[in-house]
Amino acid sequence: MRLQERRLTGDMLRNAVGTLEIIEEYPHDKYLPSFLLRGEVPEFVFHALVATDVEGDNIRVVTMYIPDSGQWDEGGRIRRTPK
Repeated sequence: MRLQERRLTGDMLRNAVGTLEIIEEYPHDKYLPSFLLRGEVPEFVFHALVATDVEGDNIRVVTMYIPDSGQWDEGGRIRRTPK
């Protein structure tokens, strides 16, 4: 539901697979190791948090969002340090 509010879809993530890059890793996340990915579509840059289920041979999309320019650099790759 939130993805629709944010103009983000699973198809968008699949279509951006060639642009995806890992920008943060969370190997000890609560349930499964997870990664923050950065992707691009023609309209904007987005982030997707995915959990990796290696034993089940799949990934789970936890959330997707458009990075806030107050928290991320212009390219959405580097987290800004709080002032």
